[in-house]
Amino acid sequence: MFEEGVLVFNPGHVRVGSNVYVGHRAMLKGDTRGELVLGDGVWVGQDCYINSAGGVHIGACTGIGPRTVILTSTHRETPFPAPIIDAELEFAPVVIGAGCDIGVGAILLPGAKLADGVQVGAGSVVNGDFSAGAVIAGTPARLLRYREGAGS
Repeated sequence: MFEEGVLVFNPGHVRVGSNVYVGHRAMLKGDTRGELVLGDGVWVGQDCYINSAGGVHIGACTGIGPRTVILTSTHRETPFPAPIIDAELEFAPVVIGAGCDIGVGAILLPGAKLADGVQVGAGSVVNGDFSAGAVIAGTPARLLRYREGAGS
C-alpha cells in the first residue's frame, strides 16, 4: 500500500516485498548506483526520506517511523575555501535487519548497519554497527541495553 503523495524515483532500482506499507509523502529514491530493497511486511511512516545511492536494504517486518531519514552518501572533505558541494561523493550502504523498529525522526547515516531486532530511539542519529536485539538512542546513537532474550 502506497499512500497518497508517495514519490518513487528510479523505480527500476527499488524492490518492494509483499505486504509493504509506505505512508503519505514518503520519498523513496532508488539510484543507478545502489538498490533500495524493502523486505516483506516493512512499514514506512509518512514523510520519510530514503536515498539509496550507496544501497539500502531493509529486512522483513521492520518499522520505519515517520520523518526518518536514511542517507547513503556524503561529500568528501575538501580544503577550505573550496565549496563543499563541489566535492566528490562517498557512498556506503545502510543495512537494517529484520524485525527492527526505527523511531520517529531518526537519521541513519551512510554505513549504518543494524542487525535483526534493533530498536532505535526517536530522534537518534545512527552511525556504525549494532548487534541483534540492541536498544540504541542518542546523538550519536549508543547502546543502552539489549532487549530481553538478546545477548551481546
